[in-house]
Amino acid sequence: MLLILHNIRSVHNVGSIFRTADAAGVSEIILSGYTPTPLDRFNQPRKDLAKVALGAEKTMPWRYVKTLGATLTRVRKEKYLLVAIEQDEHSTPLFEWHPPTDQPLAVLLGNEVRGISQPLLKKCDVILEIPMHGKKESLNVSVTAGIALFALTHKGR
Repeated sequence: MLLILHNIRSVHNVGSIFRTADAAGVSEIILSGYTPTPLDRFNQPRKDLAKVALGAEKTMPWRYVKTLGATLTRVRKEKYLLVAIEQDEHSTPLFEWHPPTDQPLAVLLGNEVRGISQPLLKKCDVILEIPMHGKKESLNVSVTAGIALFALTHKGR
């Protein structure tokens, strides 16, 4: 499973997602847009990310791409099923969806406030959402990552 993080603004969310991705068995994280990377602009380790990732930033394979379009095209050519986690009128509840067992997944998460843009959602094969039962309409992106990655990892795979 690949994990794609696009325009995540919080370095703490990214660090937390690195740690969760490692625990869930993600093979690689692709960071894009203005998502912080484990290395700062001087190519030095980012201490604030490392504090939350607890070493996962050193062991989890990752790469950075500035724009996402070409990367999504490549991921699909490599036969990944591109899965967005987003609230959308075309989404399917995460816990009702059954992924194919013979196809690897690439999971896309977006910005904490705006989510994933419509043009990017149109490039995805499936849009999944975590059903909300309380008064709040959304979860923190790092919490969403944990729920989605573990649910998808354990769904008949």
